[in-house]
Amino acid sequence: MDIKEKVFKIQNLLNSNKFSQAIAECEKLIKKFPNNAYFYNLKGLILQKSGQLKKSIEYFKKAISFEKENYAAMNNLATVYKNLFEFKKSEDLFKKVLKENPKNIKVLNNYSNFKKEFNQYKEAKKFLLEAIKLEPNNVEILLNLVVCCQGLGEMRDARSYAFKILDIQPSNTTAHKLLSSIIDYKKEPGNFEKMKQLLNDEKLNNLSLSDKINLFFATGKAYEDIKDFENAYNYLSKANLIEKHNNNFDLTNTKKLFNSLIKLFNTLELRNLPKYQNEKQYIFICGMPRSGTTLIEQILASHSKVRGAGEIHYLSNIISENFLIDNHFDKSKILKELSKSNNFVLEKYNHLINFHQFDTDIITDKAPQNFIWIGFIKIFFPNSKIIHCQRNPKDNCLSIFKNHFSSKTMFWAYDQKDIAEYYILYSKMMNFWKSIFKDSIFDANYENIVNSPESEVRKLISFCDLKWEPNCLNFYKNKKTPVQTVSVSQASKPIYKSSVNSNLGYKKHLSKMFNILDSNL
Repeated sequence: MDIKEKVFKIQNLLNSNKFSQAIAECEKLIKKFPNNAYFYNLKGLILQKSGQLKKSIEYFKKAISFEKENYAAMNNLATVYKNLFEFKKSEDLFKKVLKENPKNIKVLNNYSNFKKEFNQYKEAKKFLLEAIKLEPNNVEILLNLVVCCQGLGEMRDARSYAFKILDIQPSNTTAHKLLSSIIDYKKEPGNFEKMKQLLNDEKLNNLSLSDKINLFFATGKAYEDIKDFENAYNYLSKANLIEKHNNNFDLTNTKKLFNSLIKLFNTLELRNLPKYQNEKQYIFICGMPRSGTTLIEQILASHSKVRGAGEIHYLSNIISENFLIDNHFDKSKILKELSKSNNFVLEKYNHLINFHQFDTDIITDKAPQNFIWIGFIKIFFPNSKIIHCQRNPKDNCLSIFKNHFSSKTMFWAYDQKDIAEYYILYSKMMNFWKSIFKDSIFDANYENIVNSPESEVRKLISFCDLKWEPNCLNFYKNKKTPVQTVSVSQASKPIYKSSVNSNLGYKKHLSKMFNILDSNL
């Protein structure tokens, strides 16, 4: 077997997520060619894809040491730094490569992704437009342009790029999935027919599992648009089943984590905690995914004094890395930190937020699952505000079932039983936080906001110690805070009532999930 064949074999193993085999084959080549930068970069890529980010750095650096202008390795290293929240190192590398090689398509694309990390979507789009000038039919760039335009609320452009992709690749399921969040298939049945063509047995067999997931979720959305809930459920169920089998998830660790939190905060003396001062005021918007967190952020970020950071995961990362061991908390480390005049949790969080370059000191963080960390927010961010988003449990769980999430922490979201049981755990966790912190958590009820927008939004604004601004009711016109989540299409519309009691169309299909909710809430 020659070198090309061996590399091809490794790439196939990598594409099949057979990481240990791919690494073993790559190590053979490194041993045979110890000064070859390509093979070090390749091993770095395998380690990166397998989640071994810190270990991958060594191999990317090794590749660069053998080949000073190895832009591929530099690009990969910059991406790893970004994913490890080492933003300065990441951006410095991206800038260096583009200065020396301004027409590098991959770097333009990845630097664009970097900018999106900080909600700098206009800059992100600029890099993508530069890339598309160089390669007008580059599908990867076009896909990112769809996402970018969606985030900016430029739905017409997003549609246009999605259709261009489908002209180039009619079977591109990612484009179909993105398009499904933009269009109403009742009004545009032609696009539905194109998806149906991909669903015939011959073409379906040629699709990867990820392609099938995309196609099934998009098809489910299409059937829901025409009120065919039977077929909608069938395709949504197929998509969820594949994802469920891919992850093999159970809730054991989640239960351990939540129980550990309750035990920890039942033993902490909360009355004598230090009152840290911070120039910035953070508003943490949390709750279940699909509970209205994006809506609340868009409302608040429409205020002249507020900027939205979007769905960031800084807090979860800081706490997990420093205090959490095997789903149990190191109380001694927490107490040690609380004994200091300044705490590194707040300092590290401030450091990361500064990369967003906000022009105000009131900032929202709408990572829904920050509800897990409410106790830590209260002790390390004492002047922050906490907004808890609530929604009809059945509507909430249905919306989770209907959507595909990029988050690696949401493997519970693809099974009726798992979704319902996670909701029960969340509900118990929130009841615990409310029992401790009482009136310092504001409940933003989705149904109340929909039915009485102005009175409910006024309460929200008042809780955040902000002066009333009518603009907060025109949040859908807000272009300050791009949307990165599956709520992207809803965020560009005024408040509407069609999502209230949306569960009724699926009542008979989701009885397993709904019965668990009825029995435990």
